[in-house]
Amino acid sequence: MKKHFFKKVFMLLTLFILSSNSVNATVLLPSFFTDNMVLQQKSAVPFWGESDGKSIEITTSWDKKTYKTTVINGKWNVVLKTPVYGGPFTITINDGATKTLNNILIGEVWLCSGQSNMEMPLEGWGKINNYKEEIENANYPQIRLLQAEHIESTLPLNTLKVQHDRWNVCSPKSVADFSATAYFFARKIYNEKKIPIGLIHSSWGGTLVEAWTSSGALTTIHDFDAQIQAMKSETDRDALLQKYNADLTVWEKNLANTDKGMQDEKAIWATPNFDDSSWKTMKLPSFFDSNGLGSFDGVVWFRKKFTITDNSVDFSLSYFADDDDMIWINGNYIGETKGYNVERHYTIPVKYLKKGENTVTIRVFDGAGNGGVYGDENFSLKSGKETISLAGNWKYSIGVDSKDLPVKPYLAQGQNRPSAIYNAMIAPLLDYKIKGVIWYQGESNAERADQYQTLFPLLINDWRTKFKDKKLPFFFVQLANYKEQKQQPAESDWAELREAQFMALKLPNTGMAVTTDIGNGEDIHPKNKQDVGGRLANIALAKVYNTKIDYSGPLYKSNSIKENVVIISFDFNENIKAKNSELKGFSIAGADKKFYWAMAKIVNGKVEVYAQDVPNPVAVRYNWADNPDGNLTNASGLPASSFRTDNWAGITQGKK
Repeated sequence: MKKHFFKKVFMLLTLFILSSNSVNATVLLPSFFTDNMVLQQKSAVPFWGESDGKSIEITTSWDKKTYKTTVINGKWNVVLKTPVYGGPFTITINDGATKTLNNILIGEVWLCSGQSNMEMPLEGWGKINNYKEEIENANYPQIRLLQAEHIESTLPLNTLKVQHDRWNVCSPKSVADFSATAYFFARKIYNEKKIPIGLIHSSWGGTLVEAWTSSGALTTIHDFDAQIQAMKSETDRDALLQKYNADLTVWEKNLANTDKGMQDEKAIWATPNFDDSSWKTMKLPSFFDSNGLGSFDGVVWFRKKFTITDNSVDFSLSYFADDDDMIWINGNYIGETKGYNVERHYTIPVKYLKKGENTVTIRVFDGAGNGGVYGDENFSLKSGKETISLAGNWKYSIGVDSKDLPVKPYLAQGQNRPSAIYNAMIAPLLDYKIKGVIWYQGESNAERADQYQTLFPLLINDWRTKFKDKKLPFFFVQLANYKEQKQQPAESDWAELREAQFMALKLPNTGMAVTTDIGNGEDIHPKNKQDVGGRLANIALAKVYNTKIDYSGPLYKSNSIKENVVIISFDFNENIKAKNSELKGFSIAGADKKFYWAMAKIVNGKVEVYAQDVPNPVAVRYNWADNPDGNLTNASGLPASSFRTDNWAGITQGKK
């Protein structure tokens, strides 16, 4: 009896211990191993996690194979063999407790990264062309979406923070706030090949290429050594900040002294009796870049008279300004705000107002890109009794052009510190097997386009090294047309950035989608993302999926000079032609480096360029502008990339 009793107790105790182990054992997986995920087909796919168990078994339903491994220091990893595309499948993880991942597809995984034009969602702040219809029709259960959160870090992280805590099946509900470019890229590939597509979207608006590059790669060029060291050392960080603040104080004093609207630190252009009759007019709210000032950076002063009937109460005024503003009423200083994306809220005290005519003056400093007073068309002074519209014509005059100033001191902060986004939004993904990368970035680096010739291929090679794939396909978007169109040939930092992107095609397994025909001169975020994604998909279909498809317009190859004619040869020159009317967009220069618009014609698959003003030509440029309007194409109908035949110093040379 006792023997039977002790045997029963022993069995119960064993079951209790096993049960306890099962309850306590907990499998933790990285944020990208969830239901609905896509794993790269025909690959050895790393699969890992954490557990407080001693060993673990992973079973994959596509081959019914079980992988066994030991948990070491709470961590485990295996390598799964994936078949040709298909699904849905499951993965079961057992460390005493069982966890199952469902609705898994085997297919192609693409990493989609860059700044705001890659980030731009179908709806939300993006509202692309036909967004309502596109969202309504986005029923693609074979396309899966993973959205990384905006996180930056001084050191590489092991975990990726993702929205919704999981992969999502592509549907009208899930796609609305997802990258439009990435979605249209996947949609076209899926419709052509019927292969499941997984999109990992990791991008961040307004970011610099160096922020997406590892510190190890950046240290090889030494352009960011002080900033990288400052991320590691509080002492160095404080010293860097102190130097920046000192340099900025000197620069701002120089700005005030150079500004024609200021005298002895007083705003002489804000006084109510100042004569602004010779000033030009501009409608506000608007960006001054698209109102006659082109790509101007610097200080612009605005003045407007308004009439009030009751000066017994305070008024309020709200608007946005890009980048920094100061405001006066009747010569009285009201306030100032810094930041292009900060809404201003000013109170106008009754003591500064008078019945009848008053004058408001706004001084705007723009450092780069768009500038001006923008926002709601309901741009008005408001009190409890009266609303006075300020929308409409304002007098304006330039206080100082940034070209007449030293370069403004710059200190990368937050997400734009070198390697800061790479550390948090790319490093955690390095062991996740991917097929390739699509990339849309460069706007934020345009002022340092010459440096981008080094930085962009550095990033590509860095990612290929880190993802352990020297042939990793890397396809990117060349900057679209933007800003005011120039009447005469001129220098352009955006053209120089496009040149740097073009030069990156020297790297193997790269491809470039040219978009200078589908941009918007007044919007840095053009709404046509369907063609952007489609053009990237064409490159992938041709280069990765062996589909016979046109994917590139003409690309400059070489030139020769015969008397007064420069003869340009191109790659992708099949049926090279002008799209709509005669060829345009070409300029030509002699040894004096002065460019004139040129005549151009196609002869035997080449372009001959000449101009009466240049009898001895030395150089030709095509679409060399912020917002070019050239029309060279080929059988594909896709635009030719901008190019130049000279190597003369550009306006960004040496800027770092």
